[in-house]
Amino acid sequence: MRLDFGRIVASFGFAGSGLVTLWKTQTNARVHSVATALVVSMAVWLPLAPSDLALLVFAIALVWAAEAMNTAVEATVDLVTEEHRPLARIAKDTAAAAVLVCAIGAAVVGVLILGPALLAWWQSSYGQTRPAPVH
Repeated sequence: MRLDFGRIVASFGFAGSGLVTLWKTQTNARVHSVATALVVSMAVWLPLAPSDLALLVFAIALVWAAEAMNTAVEATVDLVTEEHRPLARIAKDTAAAAVLVCAIGAAVVGVLILGPALLAWWQSSYGQTRPAPVH
């Protein structure tokens, strides 16, 4: 079996074009961009374990993949019909719900990983957050 590197490179180009279209046409993708930038910035700044970094990367990738699939479902439904049909609404709404579920899950992962790291940084930088007990 011979690999066709031209087709492989072209497929990466198509995927890149899809990401650009996603970012240009979907407001939520731009919101995800801001969230991604904030999480990546904190992950670089805070001392995190490699396993925590892996979980953050997975959560970010999951949200982006869900957003891309949601956009694909919406475009496909729009291609098939411009009428307001109950099944079209169900397809679009459930695809959007998938993004919401992934985003909530990613936010929980972010809080569980970044929260303790931020708290540790805060306490080391500004001392204890509550007064020491009197003995």
